[in-house]
Amino acid sequence: MLDRSSETVAGGLPADPLSQVLQDLRLSGVAYGRCELGRPWGLEFPPAQAARFHFVVDGECWLRTPEGPWIRLDVGDVVLLPRGTGHALADRPERPTRPIDDFPLETIGDRTYRLADGTGPGAVLFCGTVGFEEPSVHPLLGLMPSYLRICADAGSDATLPALLTLMAEEVLGQRIGAATVLTRLADLVIARIVRAWVEAQCGEPTGWLAAIRDPRIGRALAAIHRKPEQPWSVAALAQVARCSRSAFSERFTAVVGVSPARYLARWRMHVAGLWLRRQRLTVTEVALRLGYESEASFSRAFKRAMGRPPSAFRRPALDEPSPERPVRA
Repeated sequence: MLDRSSETVAGGLPADPLSQVLQDLRLSGVAYGRCELGRPWGLEFPPAQAARFHFVVDGECWLRTPEGPWIRLDVGDVVLLPRGTGHALADRPERPTRPIDDFPLETIGDRTYRLADGTGPGAVLFCGTVGFEEPSVHPLLGLMPSYLRICADAGSDATLPALLTLMAEEVLGQRIGAATVLTRLADLVIARIVRAWVEAQCGEPTGWLAAIRDPRIGRALAAIHRKPEQPWSVAALAQVARCSRSAFSERFTAVVGVSPARYLARWRMHVAGLWLRRQRLTVTEVALRLGYESEASFSRAFKRAMGRPPSAFRRPALDEPSPERPVRA
C-alpha cells in the first residue's frame, strides 16, 4: 500500500480520496463482545488507546461523551469512537453509571466475551474494540470527531447490520479461525461506518469529512497518502489540487486544521514507524526513502513527532495496549 503509485485500486476502480485514506487505517487487532443488560443499567467506559464501536440490537440506549449531552441510540444504530474517547452508555439519560470493570465478563473465546447483568427488560448491545497501527500519531484519526453515529433509519448502508450480525455469530460460535474472521469483518465494518458517515454528514464545514469531500483538498490528501516519500512542496500539492499555491494553502489549513507541511510531516513519521516495524527497514533506509539528508536529521524529526527514537520502533514494544479485554482497556 505505501509503495503503490497507481491511480487505481483492485478491480480497476479509480482510487478516490476516501478509498485511499481508508486503506491506510490498518487494524492491529479486534476484540468483541455481546452485552445483555437488564434495567436499570449504566456502563462507564474509560478512555482507551483503541477505537470502540457499539451496535444497538435491542432496547433503549443513550450515549454520553465528555464533549456533549446524552444522545439517544435507537435499535439498529451504530456508533464508532475512533480515538477511544471515554464515554457512558445507559438505558436512559442521567442514569448513574458504573465502571465497566465492576461488571463480570464471561470469556468465551480468543478476544471475545459476554456480559450479562440484570434480569428485567433492557438492551442487547454488540461492542467491539479495534486497534489501529500507531493510533496515537495517526493524523486521520486526529481529524475525526470523537464519535461517528450511523442511524438505522438513514438507509445509507443496509449491509452494516448483516456484517455486525456475522461478527456476533463468530463470537458465539467460536469456530476455528474465529479471531482472524473477526478482524476481517471488523475491517469491513469500520470502513463502511466511515463511508456511511461521510455520505450522510455532508454539511460539516471543517475537519476530516470536509477534507475528503472537497475535490481539491481530497486530491492532495490522497496524493500525500499514496506517495509519502515524494518531495512534496506546497506548490506541488497545489498543482495536484488544481488551484493556486496561496488558495490551496489557505483552503487546506482552514479545512484540515493544520498546514499542508505539518500534515505531511505527521503522515511521513507515521509511515516511517510502519516501515521500521512492519517491513523491518533500517533507520538509514527509512531516512533515505523519505528524502532526509542524514540519518541524524531524520531521527530528530521522528523523535519530535513520535516521542521515541526510530530505533525503538524496530524492537517489539512490550508496553503497547492490547485490545484483548476491550472494555478493560
